[in-house]
This record gives sequence, structure tokens and C-alpha cells, in this order.
Amino acid sequence: MHIVRYQGRSDPRPRIAVLSDGVLSPLPVAGMFELLQHRRQEIERICADAAPDRPLGDARLLAPVDGITEVWAAGVTYLRSRDARVEESALKSVYEQVYDAERPELFFKSPAWRVVVDGEPVGIRSDSALNVPEPELALVINRFEEIVGYVVCNDMSSRSVEGENPLYLPQAKLYAGSCALSPGIRPAWEVDPSDLAIRLTVTRDGTVIWDGTTSTSQIRRPFAELTTYLFHAENHPHGVVLATGTGLVPDLDFRLHAGDMITVAIDQVGELGNPVVVGKEHFGFLTTP
Repeated sequence: MHIVRYQGRSDPRPRIAVLSDGVLSPLPVAGMFELLQHRRQEIERICADAAPDRPLGDARLLAPVDGITEVWAAGVTYLRSRDARVEESALKSVYEQVYDAERPELFFKSPAWRVVVDGEPVGIRSDSALNVPEPELALVINRFEEIVGYVVCNDMSSRSVEGENPLYLPQAKLYAGSCALSPGIRPAWEVDPSDLAIRLTVTRDGTVIWDGTTSTSQIRRPFAELTTYLFHAENHPHGVVLATGTGLVPDLDFRLHAGDMITVAIDQVGELGNPVVVGKEHFGFLTTP
């Protein structure tokens, strides 16, 4: 099953429900933000008590974040990610050091309102020639620092901007269309995340131009460690989503183009597909009430 936000055709207000076998079972909460104010055990009970209501039908699935929930991300948690950052950067030792350091690299990625979902476009910067998708397992964490579920994340990134200077990381990572999440949260009590296959496929005009697979077993840092650092000096009263880093990075000669289709699939968690566009003008829908 998955926990989802959705809109019905006759009622535009977002609702929260359990989605299982194509059937929606509404939950008695005002939003995902309210659900993430509960303990994991209570969330499990709320989901178990949900009664089937209606087929998914033409309901629209929304991004699984709302309220003041934020999306954060971890960097250089896989060996391939470290190697890729070393290749692209003029300051190579920075990435070698953080891979082995006690403290992980954590950075803010997106507020809830900027997140795009399956089927919506992801963006690349108009001032960057080297842009890549970064497929990642993301943790959904409640206000009590408990991992309650998992989603698929595409952490879009400008390699040329970050490679020029690591201090440009916010510009390389935070821009219109840079954060995509799968619409359904797979509950943590249903998944063992220790060895989940992650696959990235990029197609252009119907032809696969890049394809790769890795596993969460290759991550260097335990999820509990990343969560502890994220909460060490900050509160997340509406919960938080934490992308755990990527183990799949194309070579430096790879270029994303407008019209490419990016698909990220993670075993037992979900799939996320997004077409590529260039520039912020494509994302006005994110600010439309």
C-alpha cells in the first residue's frame, strides 16, 4: 500500500488516503503535515483502520508533501557520487574528505510547494550546460525523528555550476523543477530498505540513451545517522523528507536535453517519470492556487 495526497474531480481540496489495489481509503487528517505529527505506531494504526471508499479512478495524485514540510538531501553518500564530484570539481579534495568524514553533507532541497510529482516536468537551468538527474531513495520522517515511509526522489542537479565552485551548491540544487517525488509514500513497516534496487533510465525520442542500476546496500551512511544529523539543531514540526544521495551519475560527456524522459524506479517503493524542460517559465503551475 501507499499513503497518498489526491484531488477528486468534484472536490479540489487535497485529501489524504491509503491507496491499495487501486482503491482509496481516506484518512482522518487534514493533510500529510498532520499525519507526520503522529508517532510511527499511531500512523500505522490510522492506516490500518482506514475503510475503503472508492476506486482511484480519475483522481489526481499530488506531491506527498504539504504544509511547512521541507525536502532535504544528503550528498556524497555513495562511492560513485564521490567519484563523480571529484571528476567535475576544481576543488576535488572537498568531496573526498566529506565522503569519509564523520559529519555528512546535508542541504536544503525544496519547500513543499515547489515539489513536482510523477508526470510533471523537471527542469534544467538555462545557464548550465551539464545537468543530470540523481535517483535517490528518500526517507519520510515524522516530527519525532522516526522514519515512517519511503518515496522515490529525483534530485536534479547542475554539475557545471557545482563543479565550478562548491559554494555554488544552492544554485546547482535549488531552482524551478529541481525536486521531484513519487506520489505515494510506502510505509516503513512494509519495507526492508537495506537492499533495494534503484534504476535510472533516460530516453530521447523513444530511445534509451542512459540506463543504470544500483542498490541501497551500497550507501555508506546508515539512514538513522543521516536522520540524527538532520534533527540535531533543527525542529521539523510537520515532518521532513530526506533524500539519501545517489549511486548513479552519468559520465561527464552526458547531456540532458529538453524533451528527454527521466524514469526512476525503486523496488517496493515506486516509480517516478518526468519530462525535461529548460527554464523557470514552465513552472508557473506550482504557484497557481
